[in-house]
Amino acid sequence: MSRDDIRGKPIALIAGVPLHRQLFLVLHDEIARGAIPAGDPLPTEQELCDQFGVSRITVRRALADLADQGYITRRQGVGSFVRQHNATARQFDSRSYMDELRQIHFESNADVLEFELTAAPQTISDQVGFTGDVLHIVRIRRERRTGEPLLVTEAWLPAALAETITAEKLVHAPMYRLFAEAGVTLERVQHEFIAEIAGPRTAQLLDIAIGDAVQRVNRLAFTAGDRPHHYLSILLSPSRSRILLNHSADELEIGDTMAITHDVRPDASPSRPAGQVDQR
Repeated sequence: MSRDDIRGKPIALIAGVPLHRQLFLVLHDEIARGAIPAGDPLPTEQELCDQFGVSRITVRRALADLADQGYITRRQGVGSFVRQHNATARQFDSRSYMDELRQIHFESNADVLEFELTAAPQTISDQVGFTGDVLHIVRIRRERRTGEPLLVTEAWLPAALAETITAEKLVHAPMYRLFAEAGVTLERVQHEFIAEIAGPRTAQLLDIAIGDAVQRVNRLAFTAGDRPHHYLSILLSPSRSRILLNHSADELEIGDTMAITHDVRPDASPSRPAGQVDQR
């Protein structure tokens, strides 16, 4: 397929999303689905202006964002061309989950942004069973070579761990190693995956635009006796990171590996009982 397959029509300011961001998303989707193969040119700036009914400034800002994220190459006086976009996430191999954590630590540097004893939000306290103050930690991990932000983690830990897990240690050692040093043995971990948009704080930390899509992974960890121990939330930009799941056939049949739940308002549809999802 070629650039002529883009069927442009005027775009409008919707839900507070700037025009250049809307155009960026349109072109990003066309590139991602292969409508414009790697090496092919995008329409010219004037063609994009005419197709989408936007100004040249809007087009240039959208193209600049595509270039910044590595989707296109801009050649002065020639035009914009789609780059071969190689995903940075590794494919599955024989590494374990702990091996992956070790690899992340090896490939990135950590900065501790917040380290304090404070009360946890009620929603987290209810899940973990926290009472009183807990240890609250916010860290950002950056790619070791480029300094590009990869993920932001926010952890809520038992206050007693403040004697073993310090801000200085968290700069140099992964959290799972500090848990081991503190004598904490985790029996299982429950993950929740959420898609959301970046607010001002998240956008600043991950160096993305306000309103960009982000991936959130909430992790509830349990110790012996299936007792909740701590809560960890991870934020990632989908333009830099992917989340991969890998399960054996036996785990799919008998393991409690993954579930899909639906948050349906009781008054979502008066024709169906609350919580019943339309299967059509």
